[in-house]
Order: sequence, then C-alpha cells, then structure tokens
Amino acid sequence: MPQNVTKDMEDRMNKAIASLKKDLNTLRAGRANPAMLDRVVVDYYGSPTPISQLANISVPEPRMIIIQPWDKAALKEIDRAIQQSDLGISPSNDGVIIRLAIPPLTEERRKELVKLAGKSGEDAKVAIRNIRRDANDEIKKLEKAATISEDESRRHQDNIQKTTDKFIAEVDKIVKDKEKDILEV
Repeated sequence: MPQNVTKDMEDRMNKAIASLKKDLNTLRAGRANPAMLDRVVVDYYGSPTPISQLANISVPEPRMIIIQPWDKAALKEIDRAIQQSDLGISPSNDGVIIRLAIPPLTEERRKELVKLAGKSGEDAKVAIRNIRRDANDEIKKLEKAATISEDESRRHQDNIQKTTDKFIAEVDKIVKDKEKDILEV
C-alpha cells in the first residue's frame, strides 16, 4: 500500500517536471524554436486551432521560422494571430508562406524572460510540494488505520522527503539551464 503512494507521487512529480519543460519551451530564447508558436491560436473557420494543426512549421536557420499552411485560405488568419500574440514578432507574408524573423533579444527582455522562467520553476516547486503533502497525508492515514506501524510511517515519510528534494533539485537545474540559454547572446 505505501509503495502505491510512493509510485503515484513519483508519477505526479514527473508530470510536474514535464509541464515545467513544456512551459519553458514556449519562452523565447535568442533563437528560433517551433514551440514558441504553441500558445498562438488561430481562428480557423470559427474554431480556435493551434498553428501546428494548420501548417508545417520549420526552422531553416537559427533566427528564422517558416510557416507553410496546408490551406492557403488560412494564411491571413495565421498572420493575424501571430501579430496579435505576445511574441513580439512581425510576420512577413509572401502569399504562400509566412516567415518569422526572430530579432535578437534586448537586455531588458532577457531579464523579463529570466523572471518568467523563475516563476515557472517556482510554480513547479509548489506543485511538487503539494504532491509531497498529499503523499504524507496518505501515509499518515495508513498509520492511523493501523495498516502500517509508526516506524514504517516515519521511514516512508523520509523517503517521500528525499524524493521531493531530488525533484526540486531537478527543477532548479532545468530553470538554471533555461536562464543560461536566455542570457546567452
């Protein structure tokens, strides 16, 4: 029974890490990354649709993203959605494809992005700590129900804390790597 609690906890913590990585991928570092467009949603025939479902997205060079819609009628809508997004990039449209030239980040924008990365990391840590609390509560319930002894309960809580520390260290490393990536000129 306590093993199930630990396994469930680790699964949930891994999901928190995966969510953090996904969030950080959408942050714009100095170079082009198709994941930057994940948050951009196009109004395609009345329904909000992600760009990745409407077009082929490629990165031919480090500071350029090319979007090639499968339906040429969607070109203007994609263009408009990118302009209205918070990316801060002006698309150039030649009637067939859309080119996004990624300008170098200003020092001020880099600092802003580092703060956003730190906030995402902090949110992930909070999620991991909440998962730890839930796991500890489950172990305490098992102890109260006399399913496990007090010593076993203590041992499992120590293991839960060690696992939590490991995941929080991983979050710190991921955020630190992203910050380094953002600050790299």
